[in-house]
Amino acid sequence: MTRLQDAQGLEILHEGHRTRLKWHRLRKRFSDPLFSAEVMAEGFTVGASMELDMRVRGDGGFVVLHDKQLEGETTGHGPIAGKSIADLSDIRMQDGGRPLILSEDLAAMMQSTHPAALLQFDMKDDFEAIGARGIRHLAENFRDIAAAVIMSGGSLDLIVAVKEKLPEVLRGIDPSDKLYDIRKVGGWKAVEMELRADLRGPTEPDTIYLHWSLILNAAKEGLDMIGLCRDEGKRVDAWTFTLRDPEAGFSEEEWTNFSALMALKPDQITTDEALATERAWRQRMTG
Repeated sequence: MTRLQDAQGLEILHEGHRTRLKWHRLRKRFSDPLFSAEVMAEGFTVGASMELDMRVRGDGGFVVLHDKQLEGETTGHGPIAGKSIADLSDIRMQDGGRPLILSEDLAAMMQSTHPAALLQFDMKDDFEAIGARGIRHLAENFRDIAAAVIMSGGSLDLIVAVKEKLPEVLRGIDPSDKLYDIRKVGGWKAVEMELRADLRGPTEPDTIYLHWSLILNAAKEGLDMIGLCRDEGKRVDAWTFTLRDPEAGFSEEEWTNFSALMALKPDQITTDEALATERAWRQRMTG
């Protein structure tokens, strides 16, 4: 077993099941800068699972950012959907003054990676916004890269389009918001029916992204969402569980929730504190 001091924030092995720890927004710890190319390079070297957000530009390409507007994360102003590469060239991330990561940059960065590395492109725009031009851009830039990629999003139409143009790329869907709404109106049985329909739908997803609280709330009512997905041959990523105090480890409430989540055996847990989570788990398990 990996010694505590050698932990890299990659995975937790529990009762014979491996749960990967995915680095949320390219951060293995919350103190890392948002969407760091340096952390991504490290993740490629050690075989990490990592996630970044993608926003479509006005020229059909993409930039690695979460928000629709530039103001929140960068020195720029205005909607990203109206910007070209030239418009973004002098804009920097607010954290550290780093240049933005463009989709063209990503393709170059991903030519040499650890075989276990996985990079999730979380597409923040829907198919209407991205359109056929954006899908062509993705196909042209990411068809022949060496790294394993999974493209995910809440827009099922977008993921179907990805399947048609990049069939070799893994796909993921996140129905969490929709399932929360369905739960309010139709109860957990309606949630189960909708989730089954998504699992068997035209996106043919590899991974289902589900909010960790949704998973636990369903389990308390007798619905094992992870088991349901596994029975359909799908993997589950539980997002986003981040320790409030990484130095102190799990609070009692956090431990109750995290251990209950691990008992359901998710394939992956998204976190902003992968290193601290692995360390805190080992400390709890070894007493």
